[in-house]
Amino acid sequence: MKRMLSGIKPTGQLHLGNYIGALRHFVDYQDEYEMYAFIANLHCITVPQDPVELQKNLRDCVALYLACGLDPAKATVFLQTDVPAHAQLGYIMCCHTYMGELNRMTQFKDKQAKGEKNLSGGLYTYPALMAADILLYDPDYVPVGDDQKQHVEITRDVAERMNHRYGELFKIPEPLVAKVGARIMSLSDPSKKMSKSDETNKGCIYLLDPLKTARKKVMGAVTDSYANVHFDPENQPGVSNLMQILSSLSNDRPIGEIEQEFQGKGYGEFKRAVADAVCARLEQIQARYDEIITSDMIATTLSDGARRASLLANAKLEKVQKAIGMEIIA
Repeated sequence: MKRMLSGIKPTGQLHLGNYIGALRHFVDYQDEYEMYAFIANLHCITVPQDPVELQKNLRDCVALYLACGLDPAKATVFLQTDVPAHAQLGYIMCCHTYMGELNRMTQFKDKQAKGEKNLSGGLYTYPALMAADILLYDPDYVPVGDDQKQHVEITRDVAERMNHRYGELFKIPEPLVAKVGARIMSLSDPSKKMSKSDETNKGCIYLLDPLKTARKKVMGAVTDSYANVHFDPENQPGVSNLMQILSSLSNDRPIGEIEQEFQGKGYGEFKRAVADAVCARLEQIQARYDEIITSDMIATTLSDGARRASLLANAKLEKVQKAIGMEIIA
């Protein structure tokens, strides 16, 4: 069975974009692949965090992983810091990553271009840690959004460099991008990705939003003056985004079928259909979340996940350190 690995950085509450772009696919993948899914809490602290809020977000993230359908009996779910090999291999990766490569990484470049001050060294070097996150487990595939392929590309570059220098240390992973819903956009500004940093709080639907709030956000979503439910991301980005959401929450229903169903109908009826699909899925997730958050399932899942993940991670770290000459006692 081929192996797959992915992680989510919960610096805020998980939202519909996280679910459509990642979490729902994890659920499908766990039956097809040997699945490793981790919560990237080391990556969370590249920018300042409120400790109480961060701890809540991490706990909610685990609960929502499980509420969305990840099964600890099928998938290895763990917290990044529960496997110290991530940080140790991360430093080794940093020493094999060129500054020119880090300078080209989008996240740091964007923040620097905006004139943000006090950017941390962790934010600059996070791609090296991300490479370690991936390469520790020799995955065949890494599911990513279409705007995140750059992260896998630098991982592949560093892995190939080290393989060439020291021998075959790492399997070279492939990025896997979903065809539909890989990048869900803001409901209030469809030129931007749906994000927890949405200042208006109208464009982002959180998985724990009250259903009335979620419905209101969908009904207030930006559309256009064409009055035509047609998939055209360039000229009708708002409508196209809503169509992607509806398709993704309807078992990847073909976009053409959605266009045909709403041909000649107004945006109001179309939005109600999207809102119904969103609320139905949120209701299902939230009911399961409420069960999980009051049980001992989170502690059990993380303990078992850390044990299973450590078996692979520690073996890989030891192999790398021996290959590059860091080990003294065989």
